[in-house]
Order: sequence, then structure tokens, then C-alpha cells
Amino acid sequence: MAKIMIVEDEAVIRQLLMEELEKWKFTSFGTTDFNHVFEDFEKEEPQLILLDINLPVFDGYYWCQKIREVSKVPIIFISSRNTNMDMIMAMNMGADDFVTKPFQIDVLIAKINALLRRSYNYAENNSETMTHNGITLNVDNGSMEINGEMINLSKNEYRLLYILMKQHGKILTREKLLRALWDDERFVDDNTLTVNINRLRKKIQQAGLDNYIETKVGQGYIVP
Repeated sequence: MAKIMIVEDEAVIRQLLMEELEKWKFTSFGTTDFNHVFEDFEKEEPQLILLDINLPVFDGYYWCQKIREVSKVPIIFISSRNTNMDMIMAMNMGADDFVTKPFQIDVLIAKINALLRRSYNYAENNSETMTHNGITLNVDNGSMEINGEMINLSKNEYRLLYILMKQHGKILTREKLLRALWDDERFVDDNTLTVNINRLRKKIQQAGLDNYIETKVGQGYIVP
């Protein structure tokens, strides 16, 4: 399981990144003392770093150069600064990739997996299936199988089913599920969640499974 270091001074973004990485089976930690980024790196020994440019004390370029003096660990810059010069500077300092805010979390995860494979010959973390109560979810291609029938899912339908199956037996609040759909650094609206839950339920029901996702009034949803 790869450990990812997040150097991001905006606490909300840092926390959401950590939650997303956890869902994709990474471990992560976020730097909060921006005077000691290098010390955190040496102590935690991460396999990959997500690094913002605009940081308190010293900027991301400084820390990238500092880390590159002692390590070839993969580094992805994540920044709202998106000029060609920023990207050129990042690469010249030793970064492996550059992602511009706002970004799609799926794209970031793909870049992380690609860098880990190239750097450590890791198998892709999401190449697997998950099975529970008659549904097999193909985590590699985002489809589900019911009674031998392969059913395609939208990105949001897949995310919802993944987190509900992964935490089956637990009631998940609407807020938690909204965060599962988080993209471009913002929450989807509440109506989008309802629409996607209903579409997912319909696909499951049409394949022959009734009441797979239960509603707990005032609490959320559960896959028993």
C-alpha cells in the first residue's frame, strides 16, 4: 500500500484529498507545519508527494528542489497556477507531473497509479473485483455483474456503489455520499445524489435484485 504525502495549505482540500486517497486504498498524511516539510518527508518516507506551489514560508518549488537533492520519489504538483512558465519551472525542479486546479479526482488517481507503476513496478491499486450479495463490482473498469449480466455504470453510479459495498452493513449519510462524488474541488448538489441513487437502484432492480440499497429515513443509505 503506497503512502502519499500531501503538501497543501488549504485544510479543506488537504482533508478531501486524504479521504479520496483512502477510498482508493492508499495511505496518506498531510503536512501542517510548513516550516518543516523536508523533515516530514524524511520521517514519513512517502512513495509519492502531492505538492502545491503556493505555500507559507517557502513555495513548492523550493521543497521540490530540496527533496530532489536526496530522493527520486515521484512528485506531482497540484496548483491553481497554470502558466507555461509554472509548468516548465516545476519540471525543471524535478517534478514528474503537473495537475491544474480545479482538477478531476479520477484523473489525479490515474496519474498517481501510472507514476507508482513506473517508479516501483506496482500493480495498479484498483485492479480487482468486489462481491457482495449477488453483485460483483469490477473496480478496474467500473462495471457491475449481476446473474452473469455485465452492466455499465456512470462514473457517479460506480462511485456510489463502490463506497456502499465497501462499507456494507453501515448507514452512510448523504453528506458522506456527496463527498464520494466530490470532483473539481466542490460538492455535487443534493439533487444529483438522489438522481444517481435512483438510477443505480433501477439498474440493479432491472437485473433482478430488489431492495439492494435501502433508505434509512433521516439517516442515509445502507447496503445490508
